[in-house]
Amino acid sequence: MSFIKSFAAAGAALLVSAGTAFAQAGPLVTADWVADNLKNPKVKVFEVSVDPGVYERGHVPGATNIRWHSELVDPIKRDIASRENLQKLLSSAGVDKDTTIVLYGDNNNWFAAWGAWVLEAYGLGDRVKLLDGGRKVWEAKGLPLDTGTPEAAKGSVELTQVNAKVRARLGDVLKVAEGDTGSVLLDIRSPDEFSGKIFAPEGSKELSIRAGHVPGAKNVPWSKAVNADGTLKSKDELKKLYADAGVDGSKPTIVYCRIGERSSHTWFVLAKVLGYEVKNYDGSWTEYGNSVGVPVANLTGTVWQGK
Repeated sequence: MSFIKSFAAAGAALLVSAGTAFAQAGPLVTADWVADNLKNPKVKVFEVSVDPGVYERGHVPGATNIRWHSELVDPIKRDIASRENLQKLLSSAGVDKDTTIVLYGDNNNWFAAWGAWVLEAYGLGDRVKLLDGGRKVWEAKGLPLDTGTPEAAKGSVELTQVNAKVRARLGDVLKVAEGDTGSVLLDIRSPDEFSGKIFAPEGSKELSIRAGHVPGAKNVPWSKAVNADGTLKSKDELKKLYADAGVDGSKPTIVYCRIGERSSHTWFVLAKVLGYEVKNYDGSWTEYGNSVGVPVANLTGTVWQGK
């Protein structure tokens, strides 16, 4: 048996050295797997962190920085990045048609999950993995950090047109708010945001002029899906967490937050880890809470006073 194990390990090492990526099954990869594949040409790592400057202070060796506020969104209109711009970004980082893409970031992978959702919308699907635990786990394990900017030969990746099946719009949400029972709405913001006590987390600049939530929405804060070390909870724990709130995969689910980034984390958990049918409403509360005439549930009655 030991001979068989040794032979299999040697064979796997040879295949990796030959440039074949053997990503762990499922949507997540461990920090150890990433560390073992840093020199694998068929694996490309990207950091998508919330705060500017985090990447520059040190990142996973060979990782390319993606600036969420300018490279995952359209710089002029409120929309996700265009197919052309995103394809150019990935190609310049050396992503080919058979490359495994690993995303990670700070804040328990908030915007790394946003990146995964955007890439899912453009057809990259199961080729995209999240480093489970993101920067938090990588640093806690004492794994190497680098400050260099990687260089790569141009890749041949090709993106599809946007897949509407993973994205909800205002009309989809309004339909449910007005009584359609074909889908479930899941608000993943904090209880204070959900109840209407506050309009947005402290220090946030993107605001709505109405507080509360979409009528009928369930509330499971995104952070409840994460362990103390930043990794995701087990499948059984996640299923129970959402089922207890009325989200069990029996109906299509629409997730939302304030600007769509925290909800993309929950989208990843529900869609990629649990396999549910889920759309992310990236307009989220800053669109819905600023829309004229839509129904709003405000449990605390907080009134906007122009500040």
